Amino acid sequence: MTVKSASARYEGLGKEGRGHISLESGAFKDQPYGFGTRFGDEPGTNPEELIAAAHASCFTMALSFALAKEGYEAGTLETSAKVSLEKDGDGFKITRSDLTLTAQVDDIAADKFAEIANGAKANCPVSKLLDAEITLNHDLKG
Repeated sequence: MTVKSASARYEGLGKEGRGHISLESGAFKDQPYGFGTRFGDEPGTNPEELIAAAHASCFTMALSFALAKEGYEAGTLETSAKVSLEKDGDGFKITRSDLTLTAQVDDIAADKFAEIANGAKANCPVSKLLDAEITLNHDLKG
């Protein structure tokens, strides 16, 4: 089993609060996020952008491995993901992730490529996570 981690810290509450996200790998540390980065134009990141990056990279890697497993040896895959956040009652809900793929794979028929790409879309771990049970363990300190 592989376990990776990230951390988030939020100081202040609501719209006035400011957060920072860090990755275990150090790829980024104390990256700002908050209301302004999620719903406005402030510099920084937000959960939907991070999910889009995770989904695009996971799907692209899954497709690369699926193509290699089928015997294809050369190609280039470029994927973007757009994750949608919509109002849902009193809160919000991530409603979709739209993947857009540009690919160049030597000696593959269009229908075979579509079959392999759709399999990668359904089976990449992040695609599976987007429809997964979520649990919470917490420790409230006074």
